[in-house]
Amino acid sequence: MGAEPGAVLVTTDLTVGGMTCAACVTRVEKKLGKLDGVTATVNLATGMARVSHPAGISPDELVATVEKAGYTAALPEPPMKQEPADGDGDESEGARQERHRLVVTALLALPVLVLSMAPGLQFRNWQWLCFALAAPVAVWGAGPFHVRAVRGLRHSAATMDTLVSLGVVASFAWSSYALFLGGAGDPGMRMPFTFVPTASDGVAHIYLEAAVGVPLFVLAGRFLEARARHGTGEALRSLARLTAKEVPVREDDGSERLIPIEELRAGQVFAVRPGERVATDGQVTEGSSAVDLSLVTGECEPVEVGPGSPVVGGAVNAGGLLLVRATAVGADTQLARITRLVTEAQAGKARAQRLADSVAGVFVPVVLALAVTALGFWLGAGADPQAAITACVAVLVVACPCALGLATPTALMAATGRGAQLGVLVTGPQALEGLQHLDAVVLDKTGTLTTGHMTVTRVTAVLEGLGSDAVLRLAGAVEQGSEHPLGRAVCAYARRESGEQRLPDVSEFSALPGRGVRGRVEGRLVEVLAPDEDLPAVLVDALTASESAARTPVVVRVDGAVEALIEVGDVVRPGSYRAVDRLRRLGIRPVLATGDREPPARAVAQALGIEEVHARCTPEGKAALVRELREQGYRVAVVGDGVNDAAALAGADLGIAMGSGTDVAIGAADVTLVRGDIEALVDAVLLARRTLGTIRTNLVWAFGYNVVTVPLAMVGLLNPMLAAAAMSASSVLVVANSLRLRAWQPSSIPVRRYA
Repeated sequence: MGAEPGAVLVTTDLTVGGMTCAACVTRVEKKLGKLDGVTATVNLATGMARVSHPAGISPDELVATVEKAGYTAALPEPPMKQEPADGDGDESEGARQERHRLVVTALLALPVLVLSMAPGLQFRNWQWLCFALAAPVAVWGAGPFHVRAVRGLRHSAATMDTLVSLGVVASFAWSSYALFLGGAGDPGMRMPFTFVPTASDGVAHIYLEAAVGVPLFVLAGRFLEARARHGTGEALRSLARLTAKEVPVREDDGSERLIPIEELRAGQVFAVRPGERVATDGQVTEGSSAVDLSLVTGECEPVEVGPGSPVVGGAVNAGGLLLVRATAVGADTQLARITRLVTEAQAGKARAQRLADSVAGVFVPVVLALAVTALGFWLGAGADPQAAITACVAVLVVACPCALGLATPTALMAATGRGAQLGVLVTGPQALEGLQHLDAVVLDKTGTLTTGHMTVTRVTAVLEGLGSDAVLRLAGAVEQGSEHPLGRAVCAYARRESGEQRLPDVSEFSALPGRGVRGRVEGRLVEVLAPDEDLPAVLVDALTASESAARTPVVVRVDGAVEALIEVGDVVRPGSYRAVDRLRRLGIRPVLATGDREPPARAVAQALGIEEVHARCTPEGKAALVRELREQGYRVAVVGDGVNDAAALAGADLGIAMGSGTDVAIGAADVTLVRGDIEALVDAVLLARRTLGTIRTNLVWAFGYNVVTVPLAMVGLLNPMLAAAAMSASSVLVVANSLRLRAWQPSSIPVRRYA
């Protein structure tokens, strides 16, 4: 039912318990969808339901609706507040109970299986021992299946548990009849084991091995699935472990006070000692060190930080003591945003999964009909009753839609978790599908292909002068008084190259509008000015090269003598060369669109081998370029980092934001490159292609398994116990195939330089 026009919709996440197959997913979604204005997406692998509903419907109503469908529901804790699994929580207690049930079932079932499958070991009255061992398995071991089947029956629903429960009940009931009334209870009875059911020769066969084998294999399969699915959620647990529990806050008098992380407020200063994690996003106020961002951004090399440098919560301090002023806390931190994105991505569904869920919704009723049809056909054809019941039980057991329900969500969980480790965050399955089918990518220049920061690219000194190091030191000193970005770039570079935290003082400083700055440093008159015509030959050549490369040159004069030419520009990111080359090899057309001037845009494009360049692009111009490419039939992605990119990001088939960009750009994007490295885009495309390939393999296996095994069971060519083993194996194989994504590594491709 649709919401009324103008209704305010909110999104609520629910933790749903008791789901065992894709049919359960379909039932929960339909039950929630019957509420006015409510739509729901349920994920079997995570046990999460994402519900969009009018503000007038409370979360308690949603929980009650799910419970009316026969399942449990609750509001989850915020991901960043969840404790890592340590064996003490309710979920761990439930896992221990399931493991206990599996162990006891195995101890009781294995003797029954051995005696039933090895006629040479069958002794006098062996069948009665098997009956005594099988009874608790059929009742207690299979208890969860019976309970959920009855619960579904009360709600007129049939799920995988219905199939398993009916299979166990039918096998055990027939075996009980055979033992007490069909002659199978004779003390000297022997029963051969065959992979294909055989005629009874006048004595009813017992199927106690099926009665114990079905719950044993299904319980074992679910245990392995749970272990595997726990592994696919490791990304979120790793992120949760990055959150500090307590933080040492530095007071005004220099003392420290340890407070819970929840009490930390923006603006407070806290200490980070060597080996400790940065408690939250902030800016260094004192100290210098190297921080390891690998667990946050995927970047393996430590980053040097000092006063004024931003740091990310969860980073590890690898050097000296740092004092950091908190700039964001709680849900506003980058780590919280990453966790939110990963959680939302894992809650979504790909188109393939929606198809699988639709099939599973009608699959169980169809299987029940097929089982009844097989039973009626065999009895109508005059076959032995036990052969008819065997075929019916085999159909019930083998036709489990569990693999269908797990085919896509487990792959998405593994892929989004691996992507987060590599510094690539996707908003959902649609983003992965979009990455797989890209034809063209529109790249911003400043802050995307380049660093976005002005820096000194080259210093050319005259022969027999003071030398580049001395000139740079003097120029940096005089630029300390400048507010111009060029001046700040020269000053920062000089301080970094000289290794001095403090450059010499400048006196008699003055700014010359439109020309540069001058001042007196260590008794010398130092001028940093725009180039004029009176330059030595060596600097003329450097000036020509600088202008062709779209860099900004300044001349340094000391006591009136020209000493050096300093070139300042926005440098290309090191990974941009490799990224553009790899995109082209993947069949993706790179297009450069920037608001910058033509010369710098052409220079960057030439260096990276990009043929199509659009300079001086307004935000509207970028959006129009995207529309034009889409009209030409391209599936377009836009990569940007600024507010001016937001319209193009939103209008593209896929918006990709740099993690170092603005919140507006990140909010409009489908994918965020947390590393701030454009090469992560190539990793994202390759990961998406591998993920969609894994999903296709899973679905082919899940559909193909049922297409092959159900007819075999109907014609009596599949033993019920083998059917149970095959059914469990299909689910485990699907999950195991998805888990391979957790170890996926981006391929390494040699770089071809274009300039």
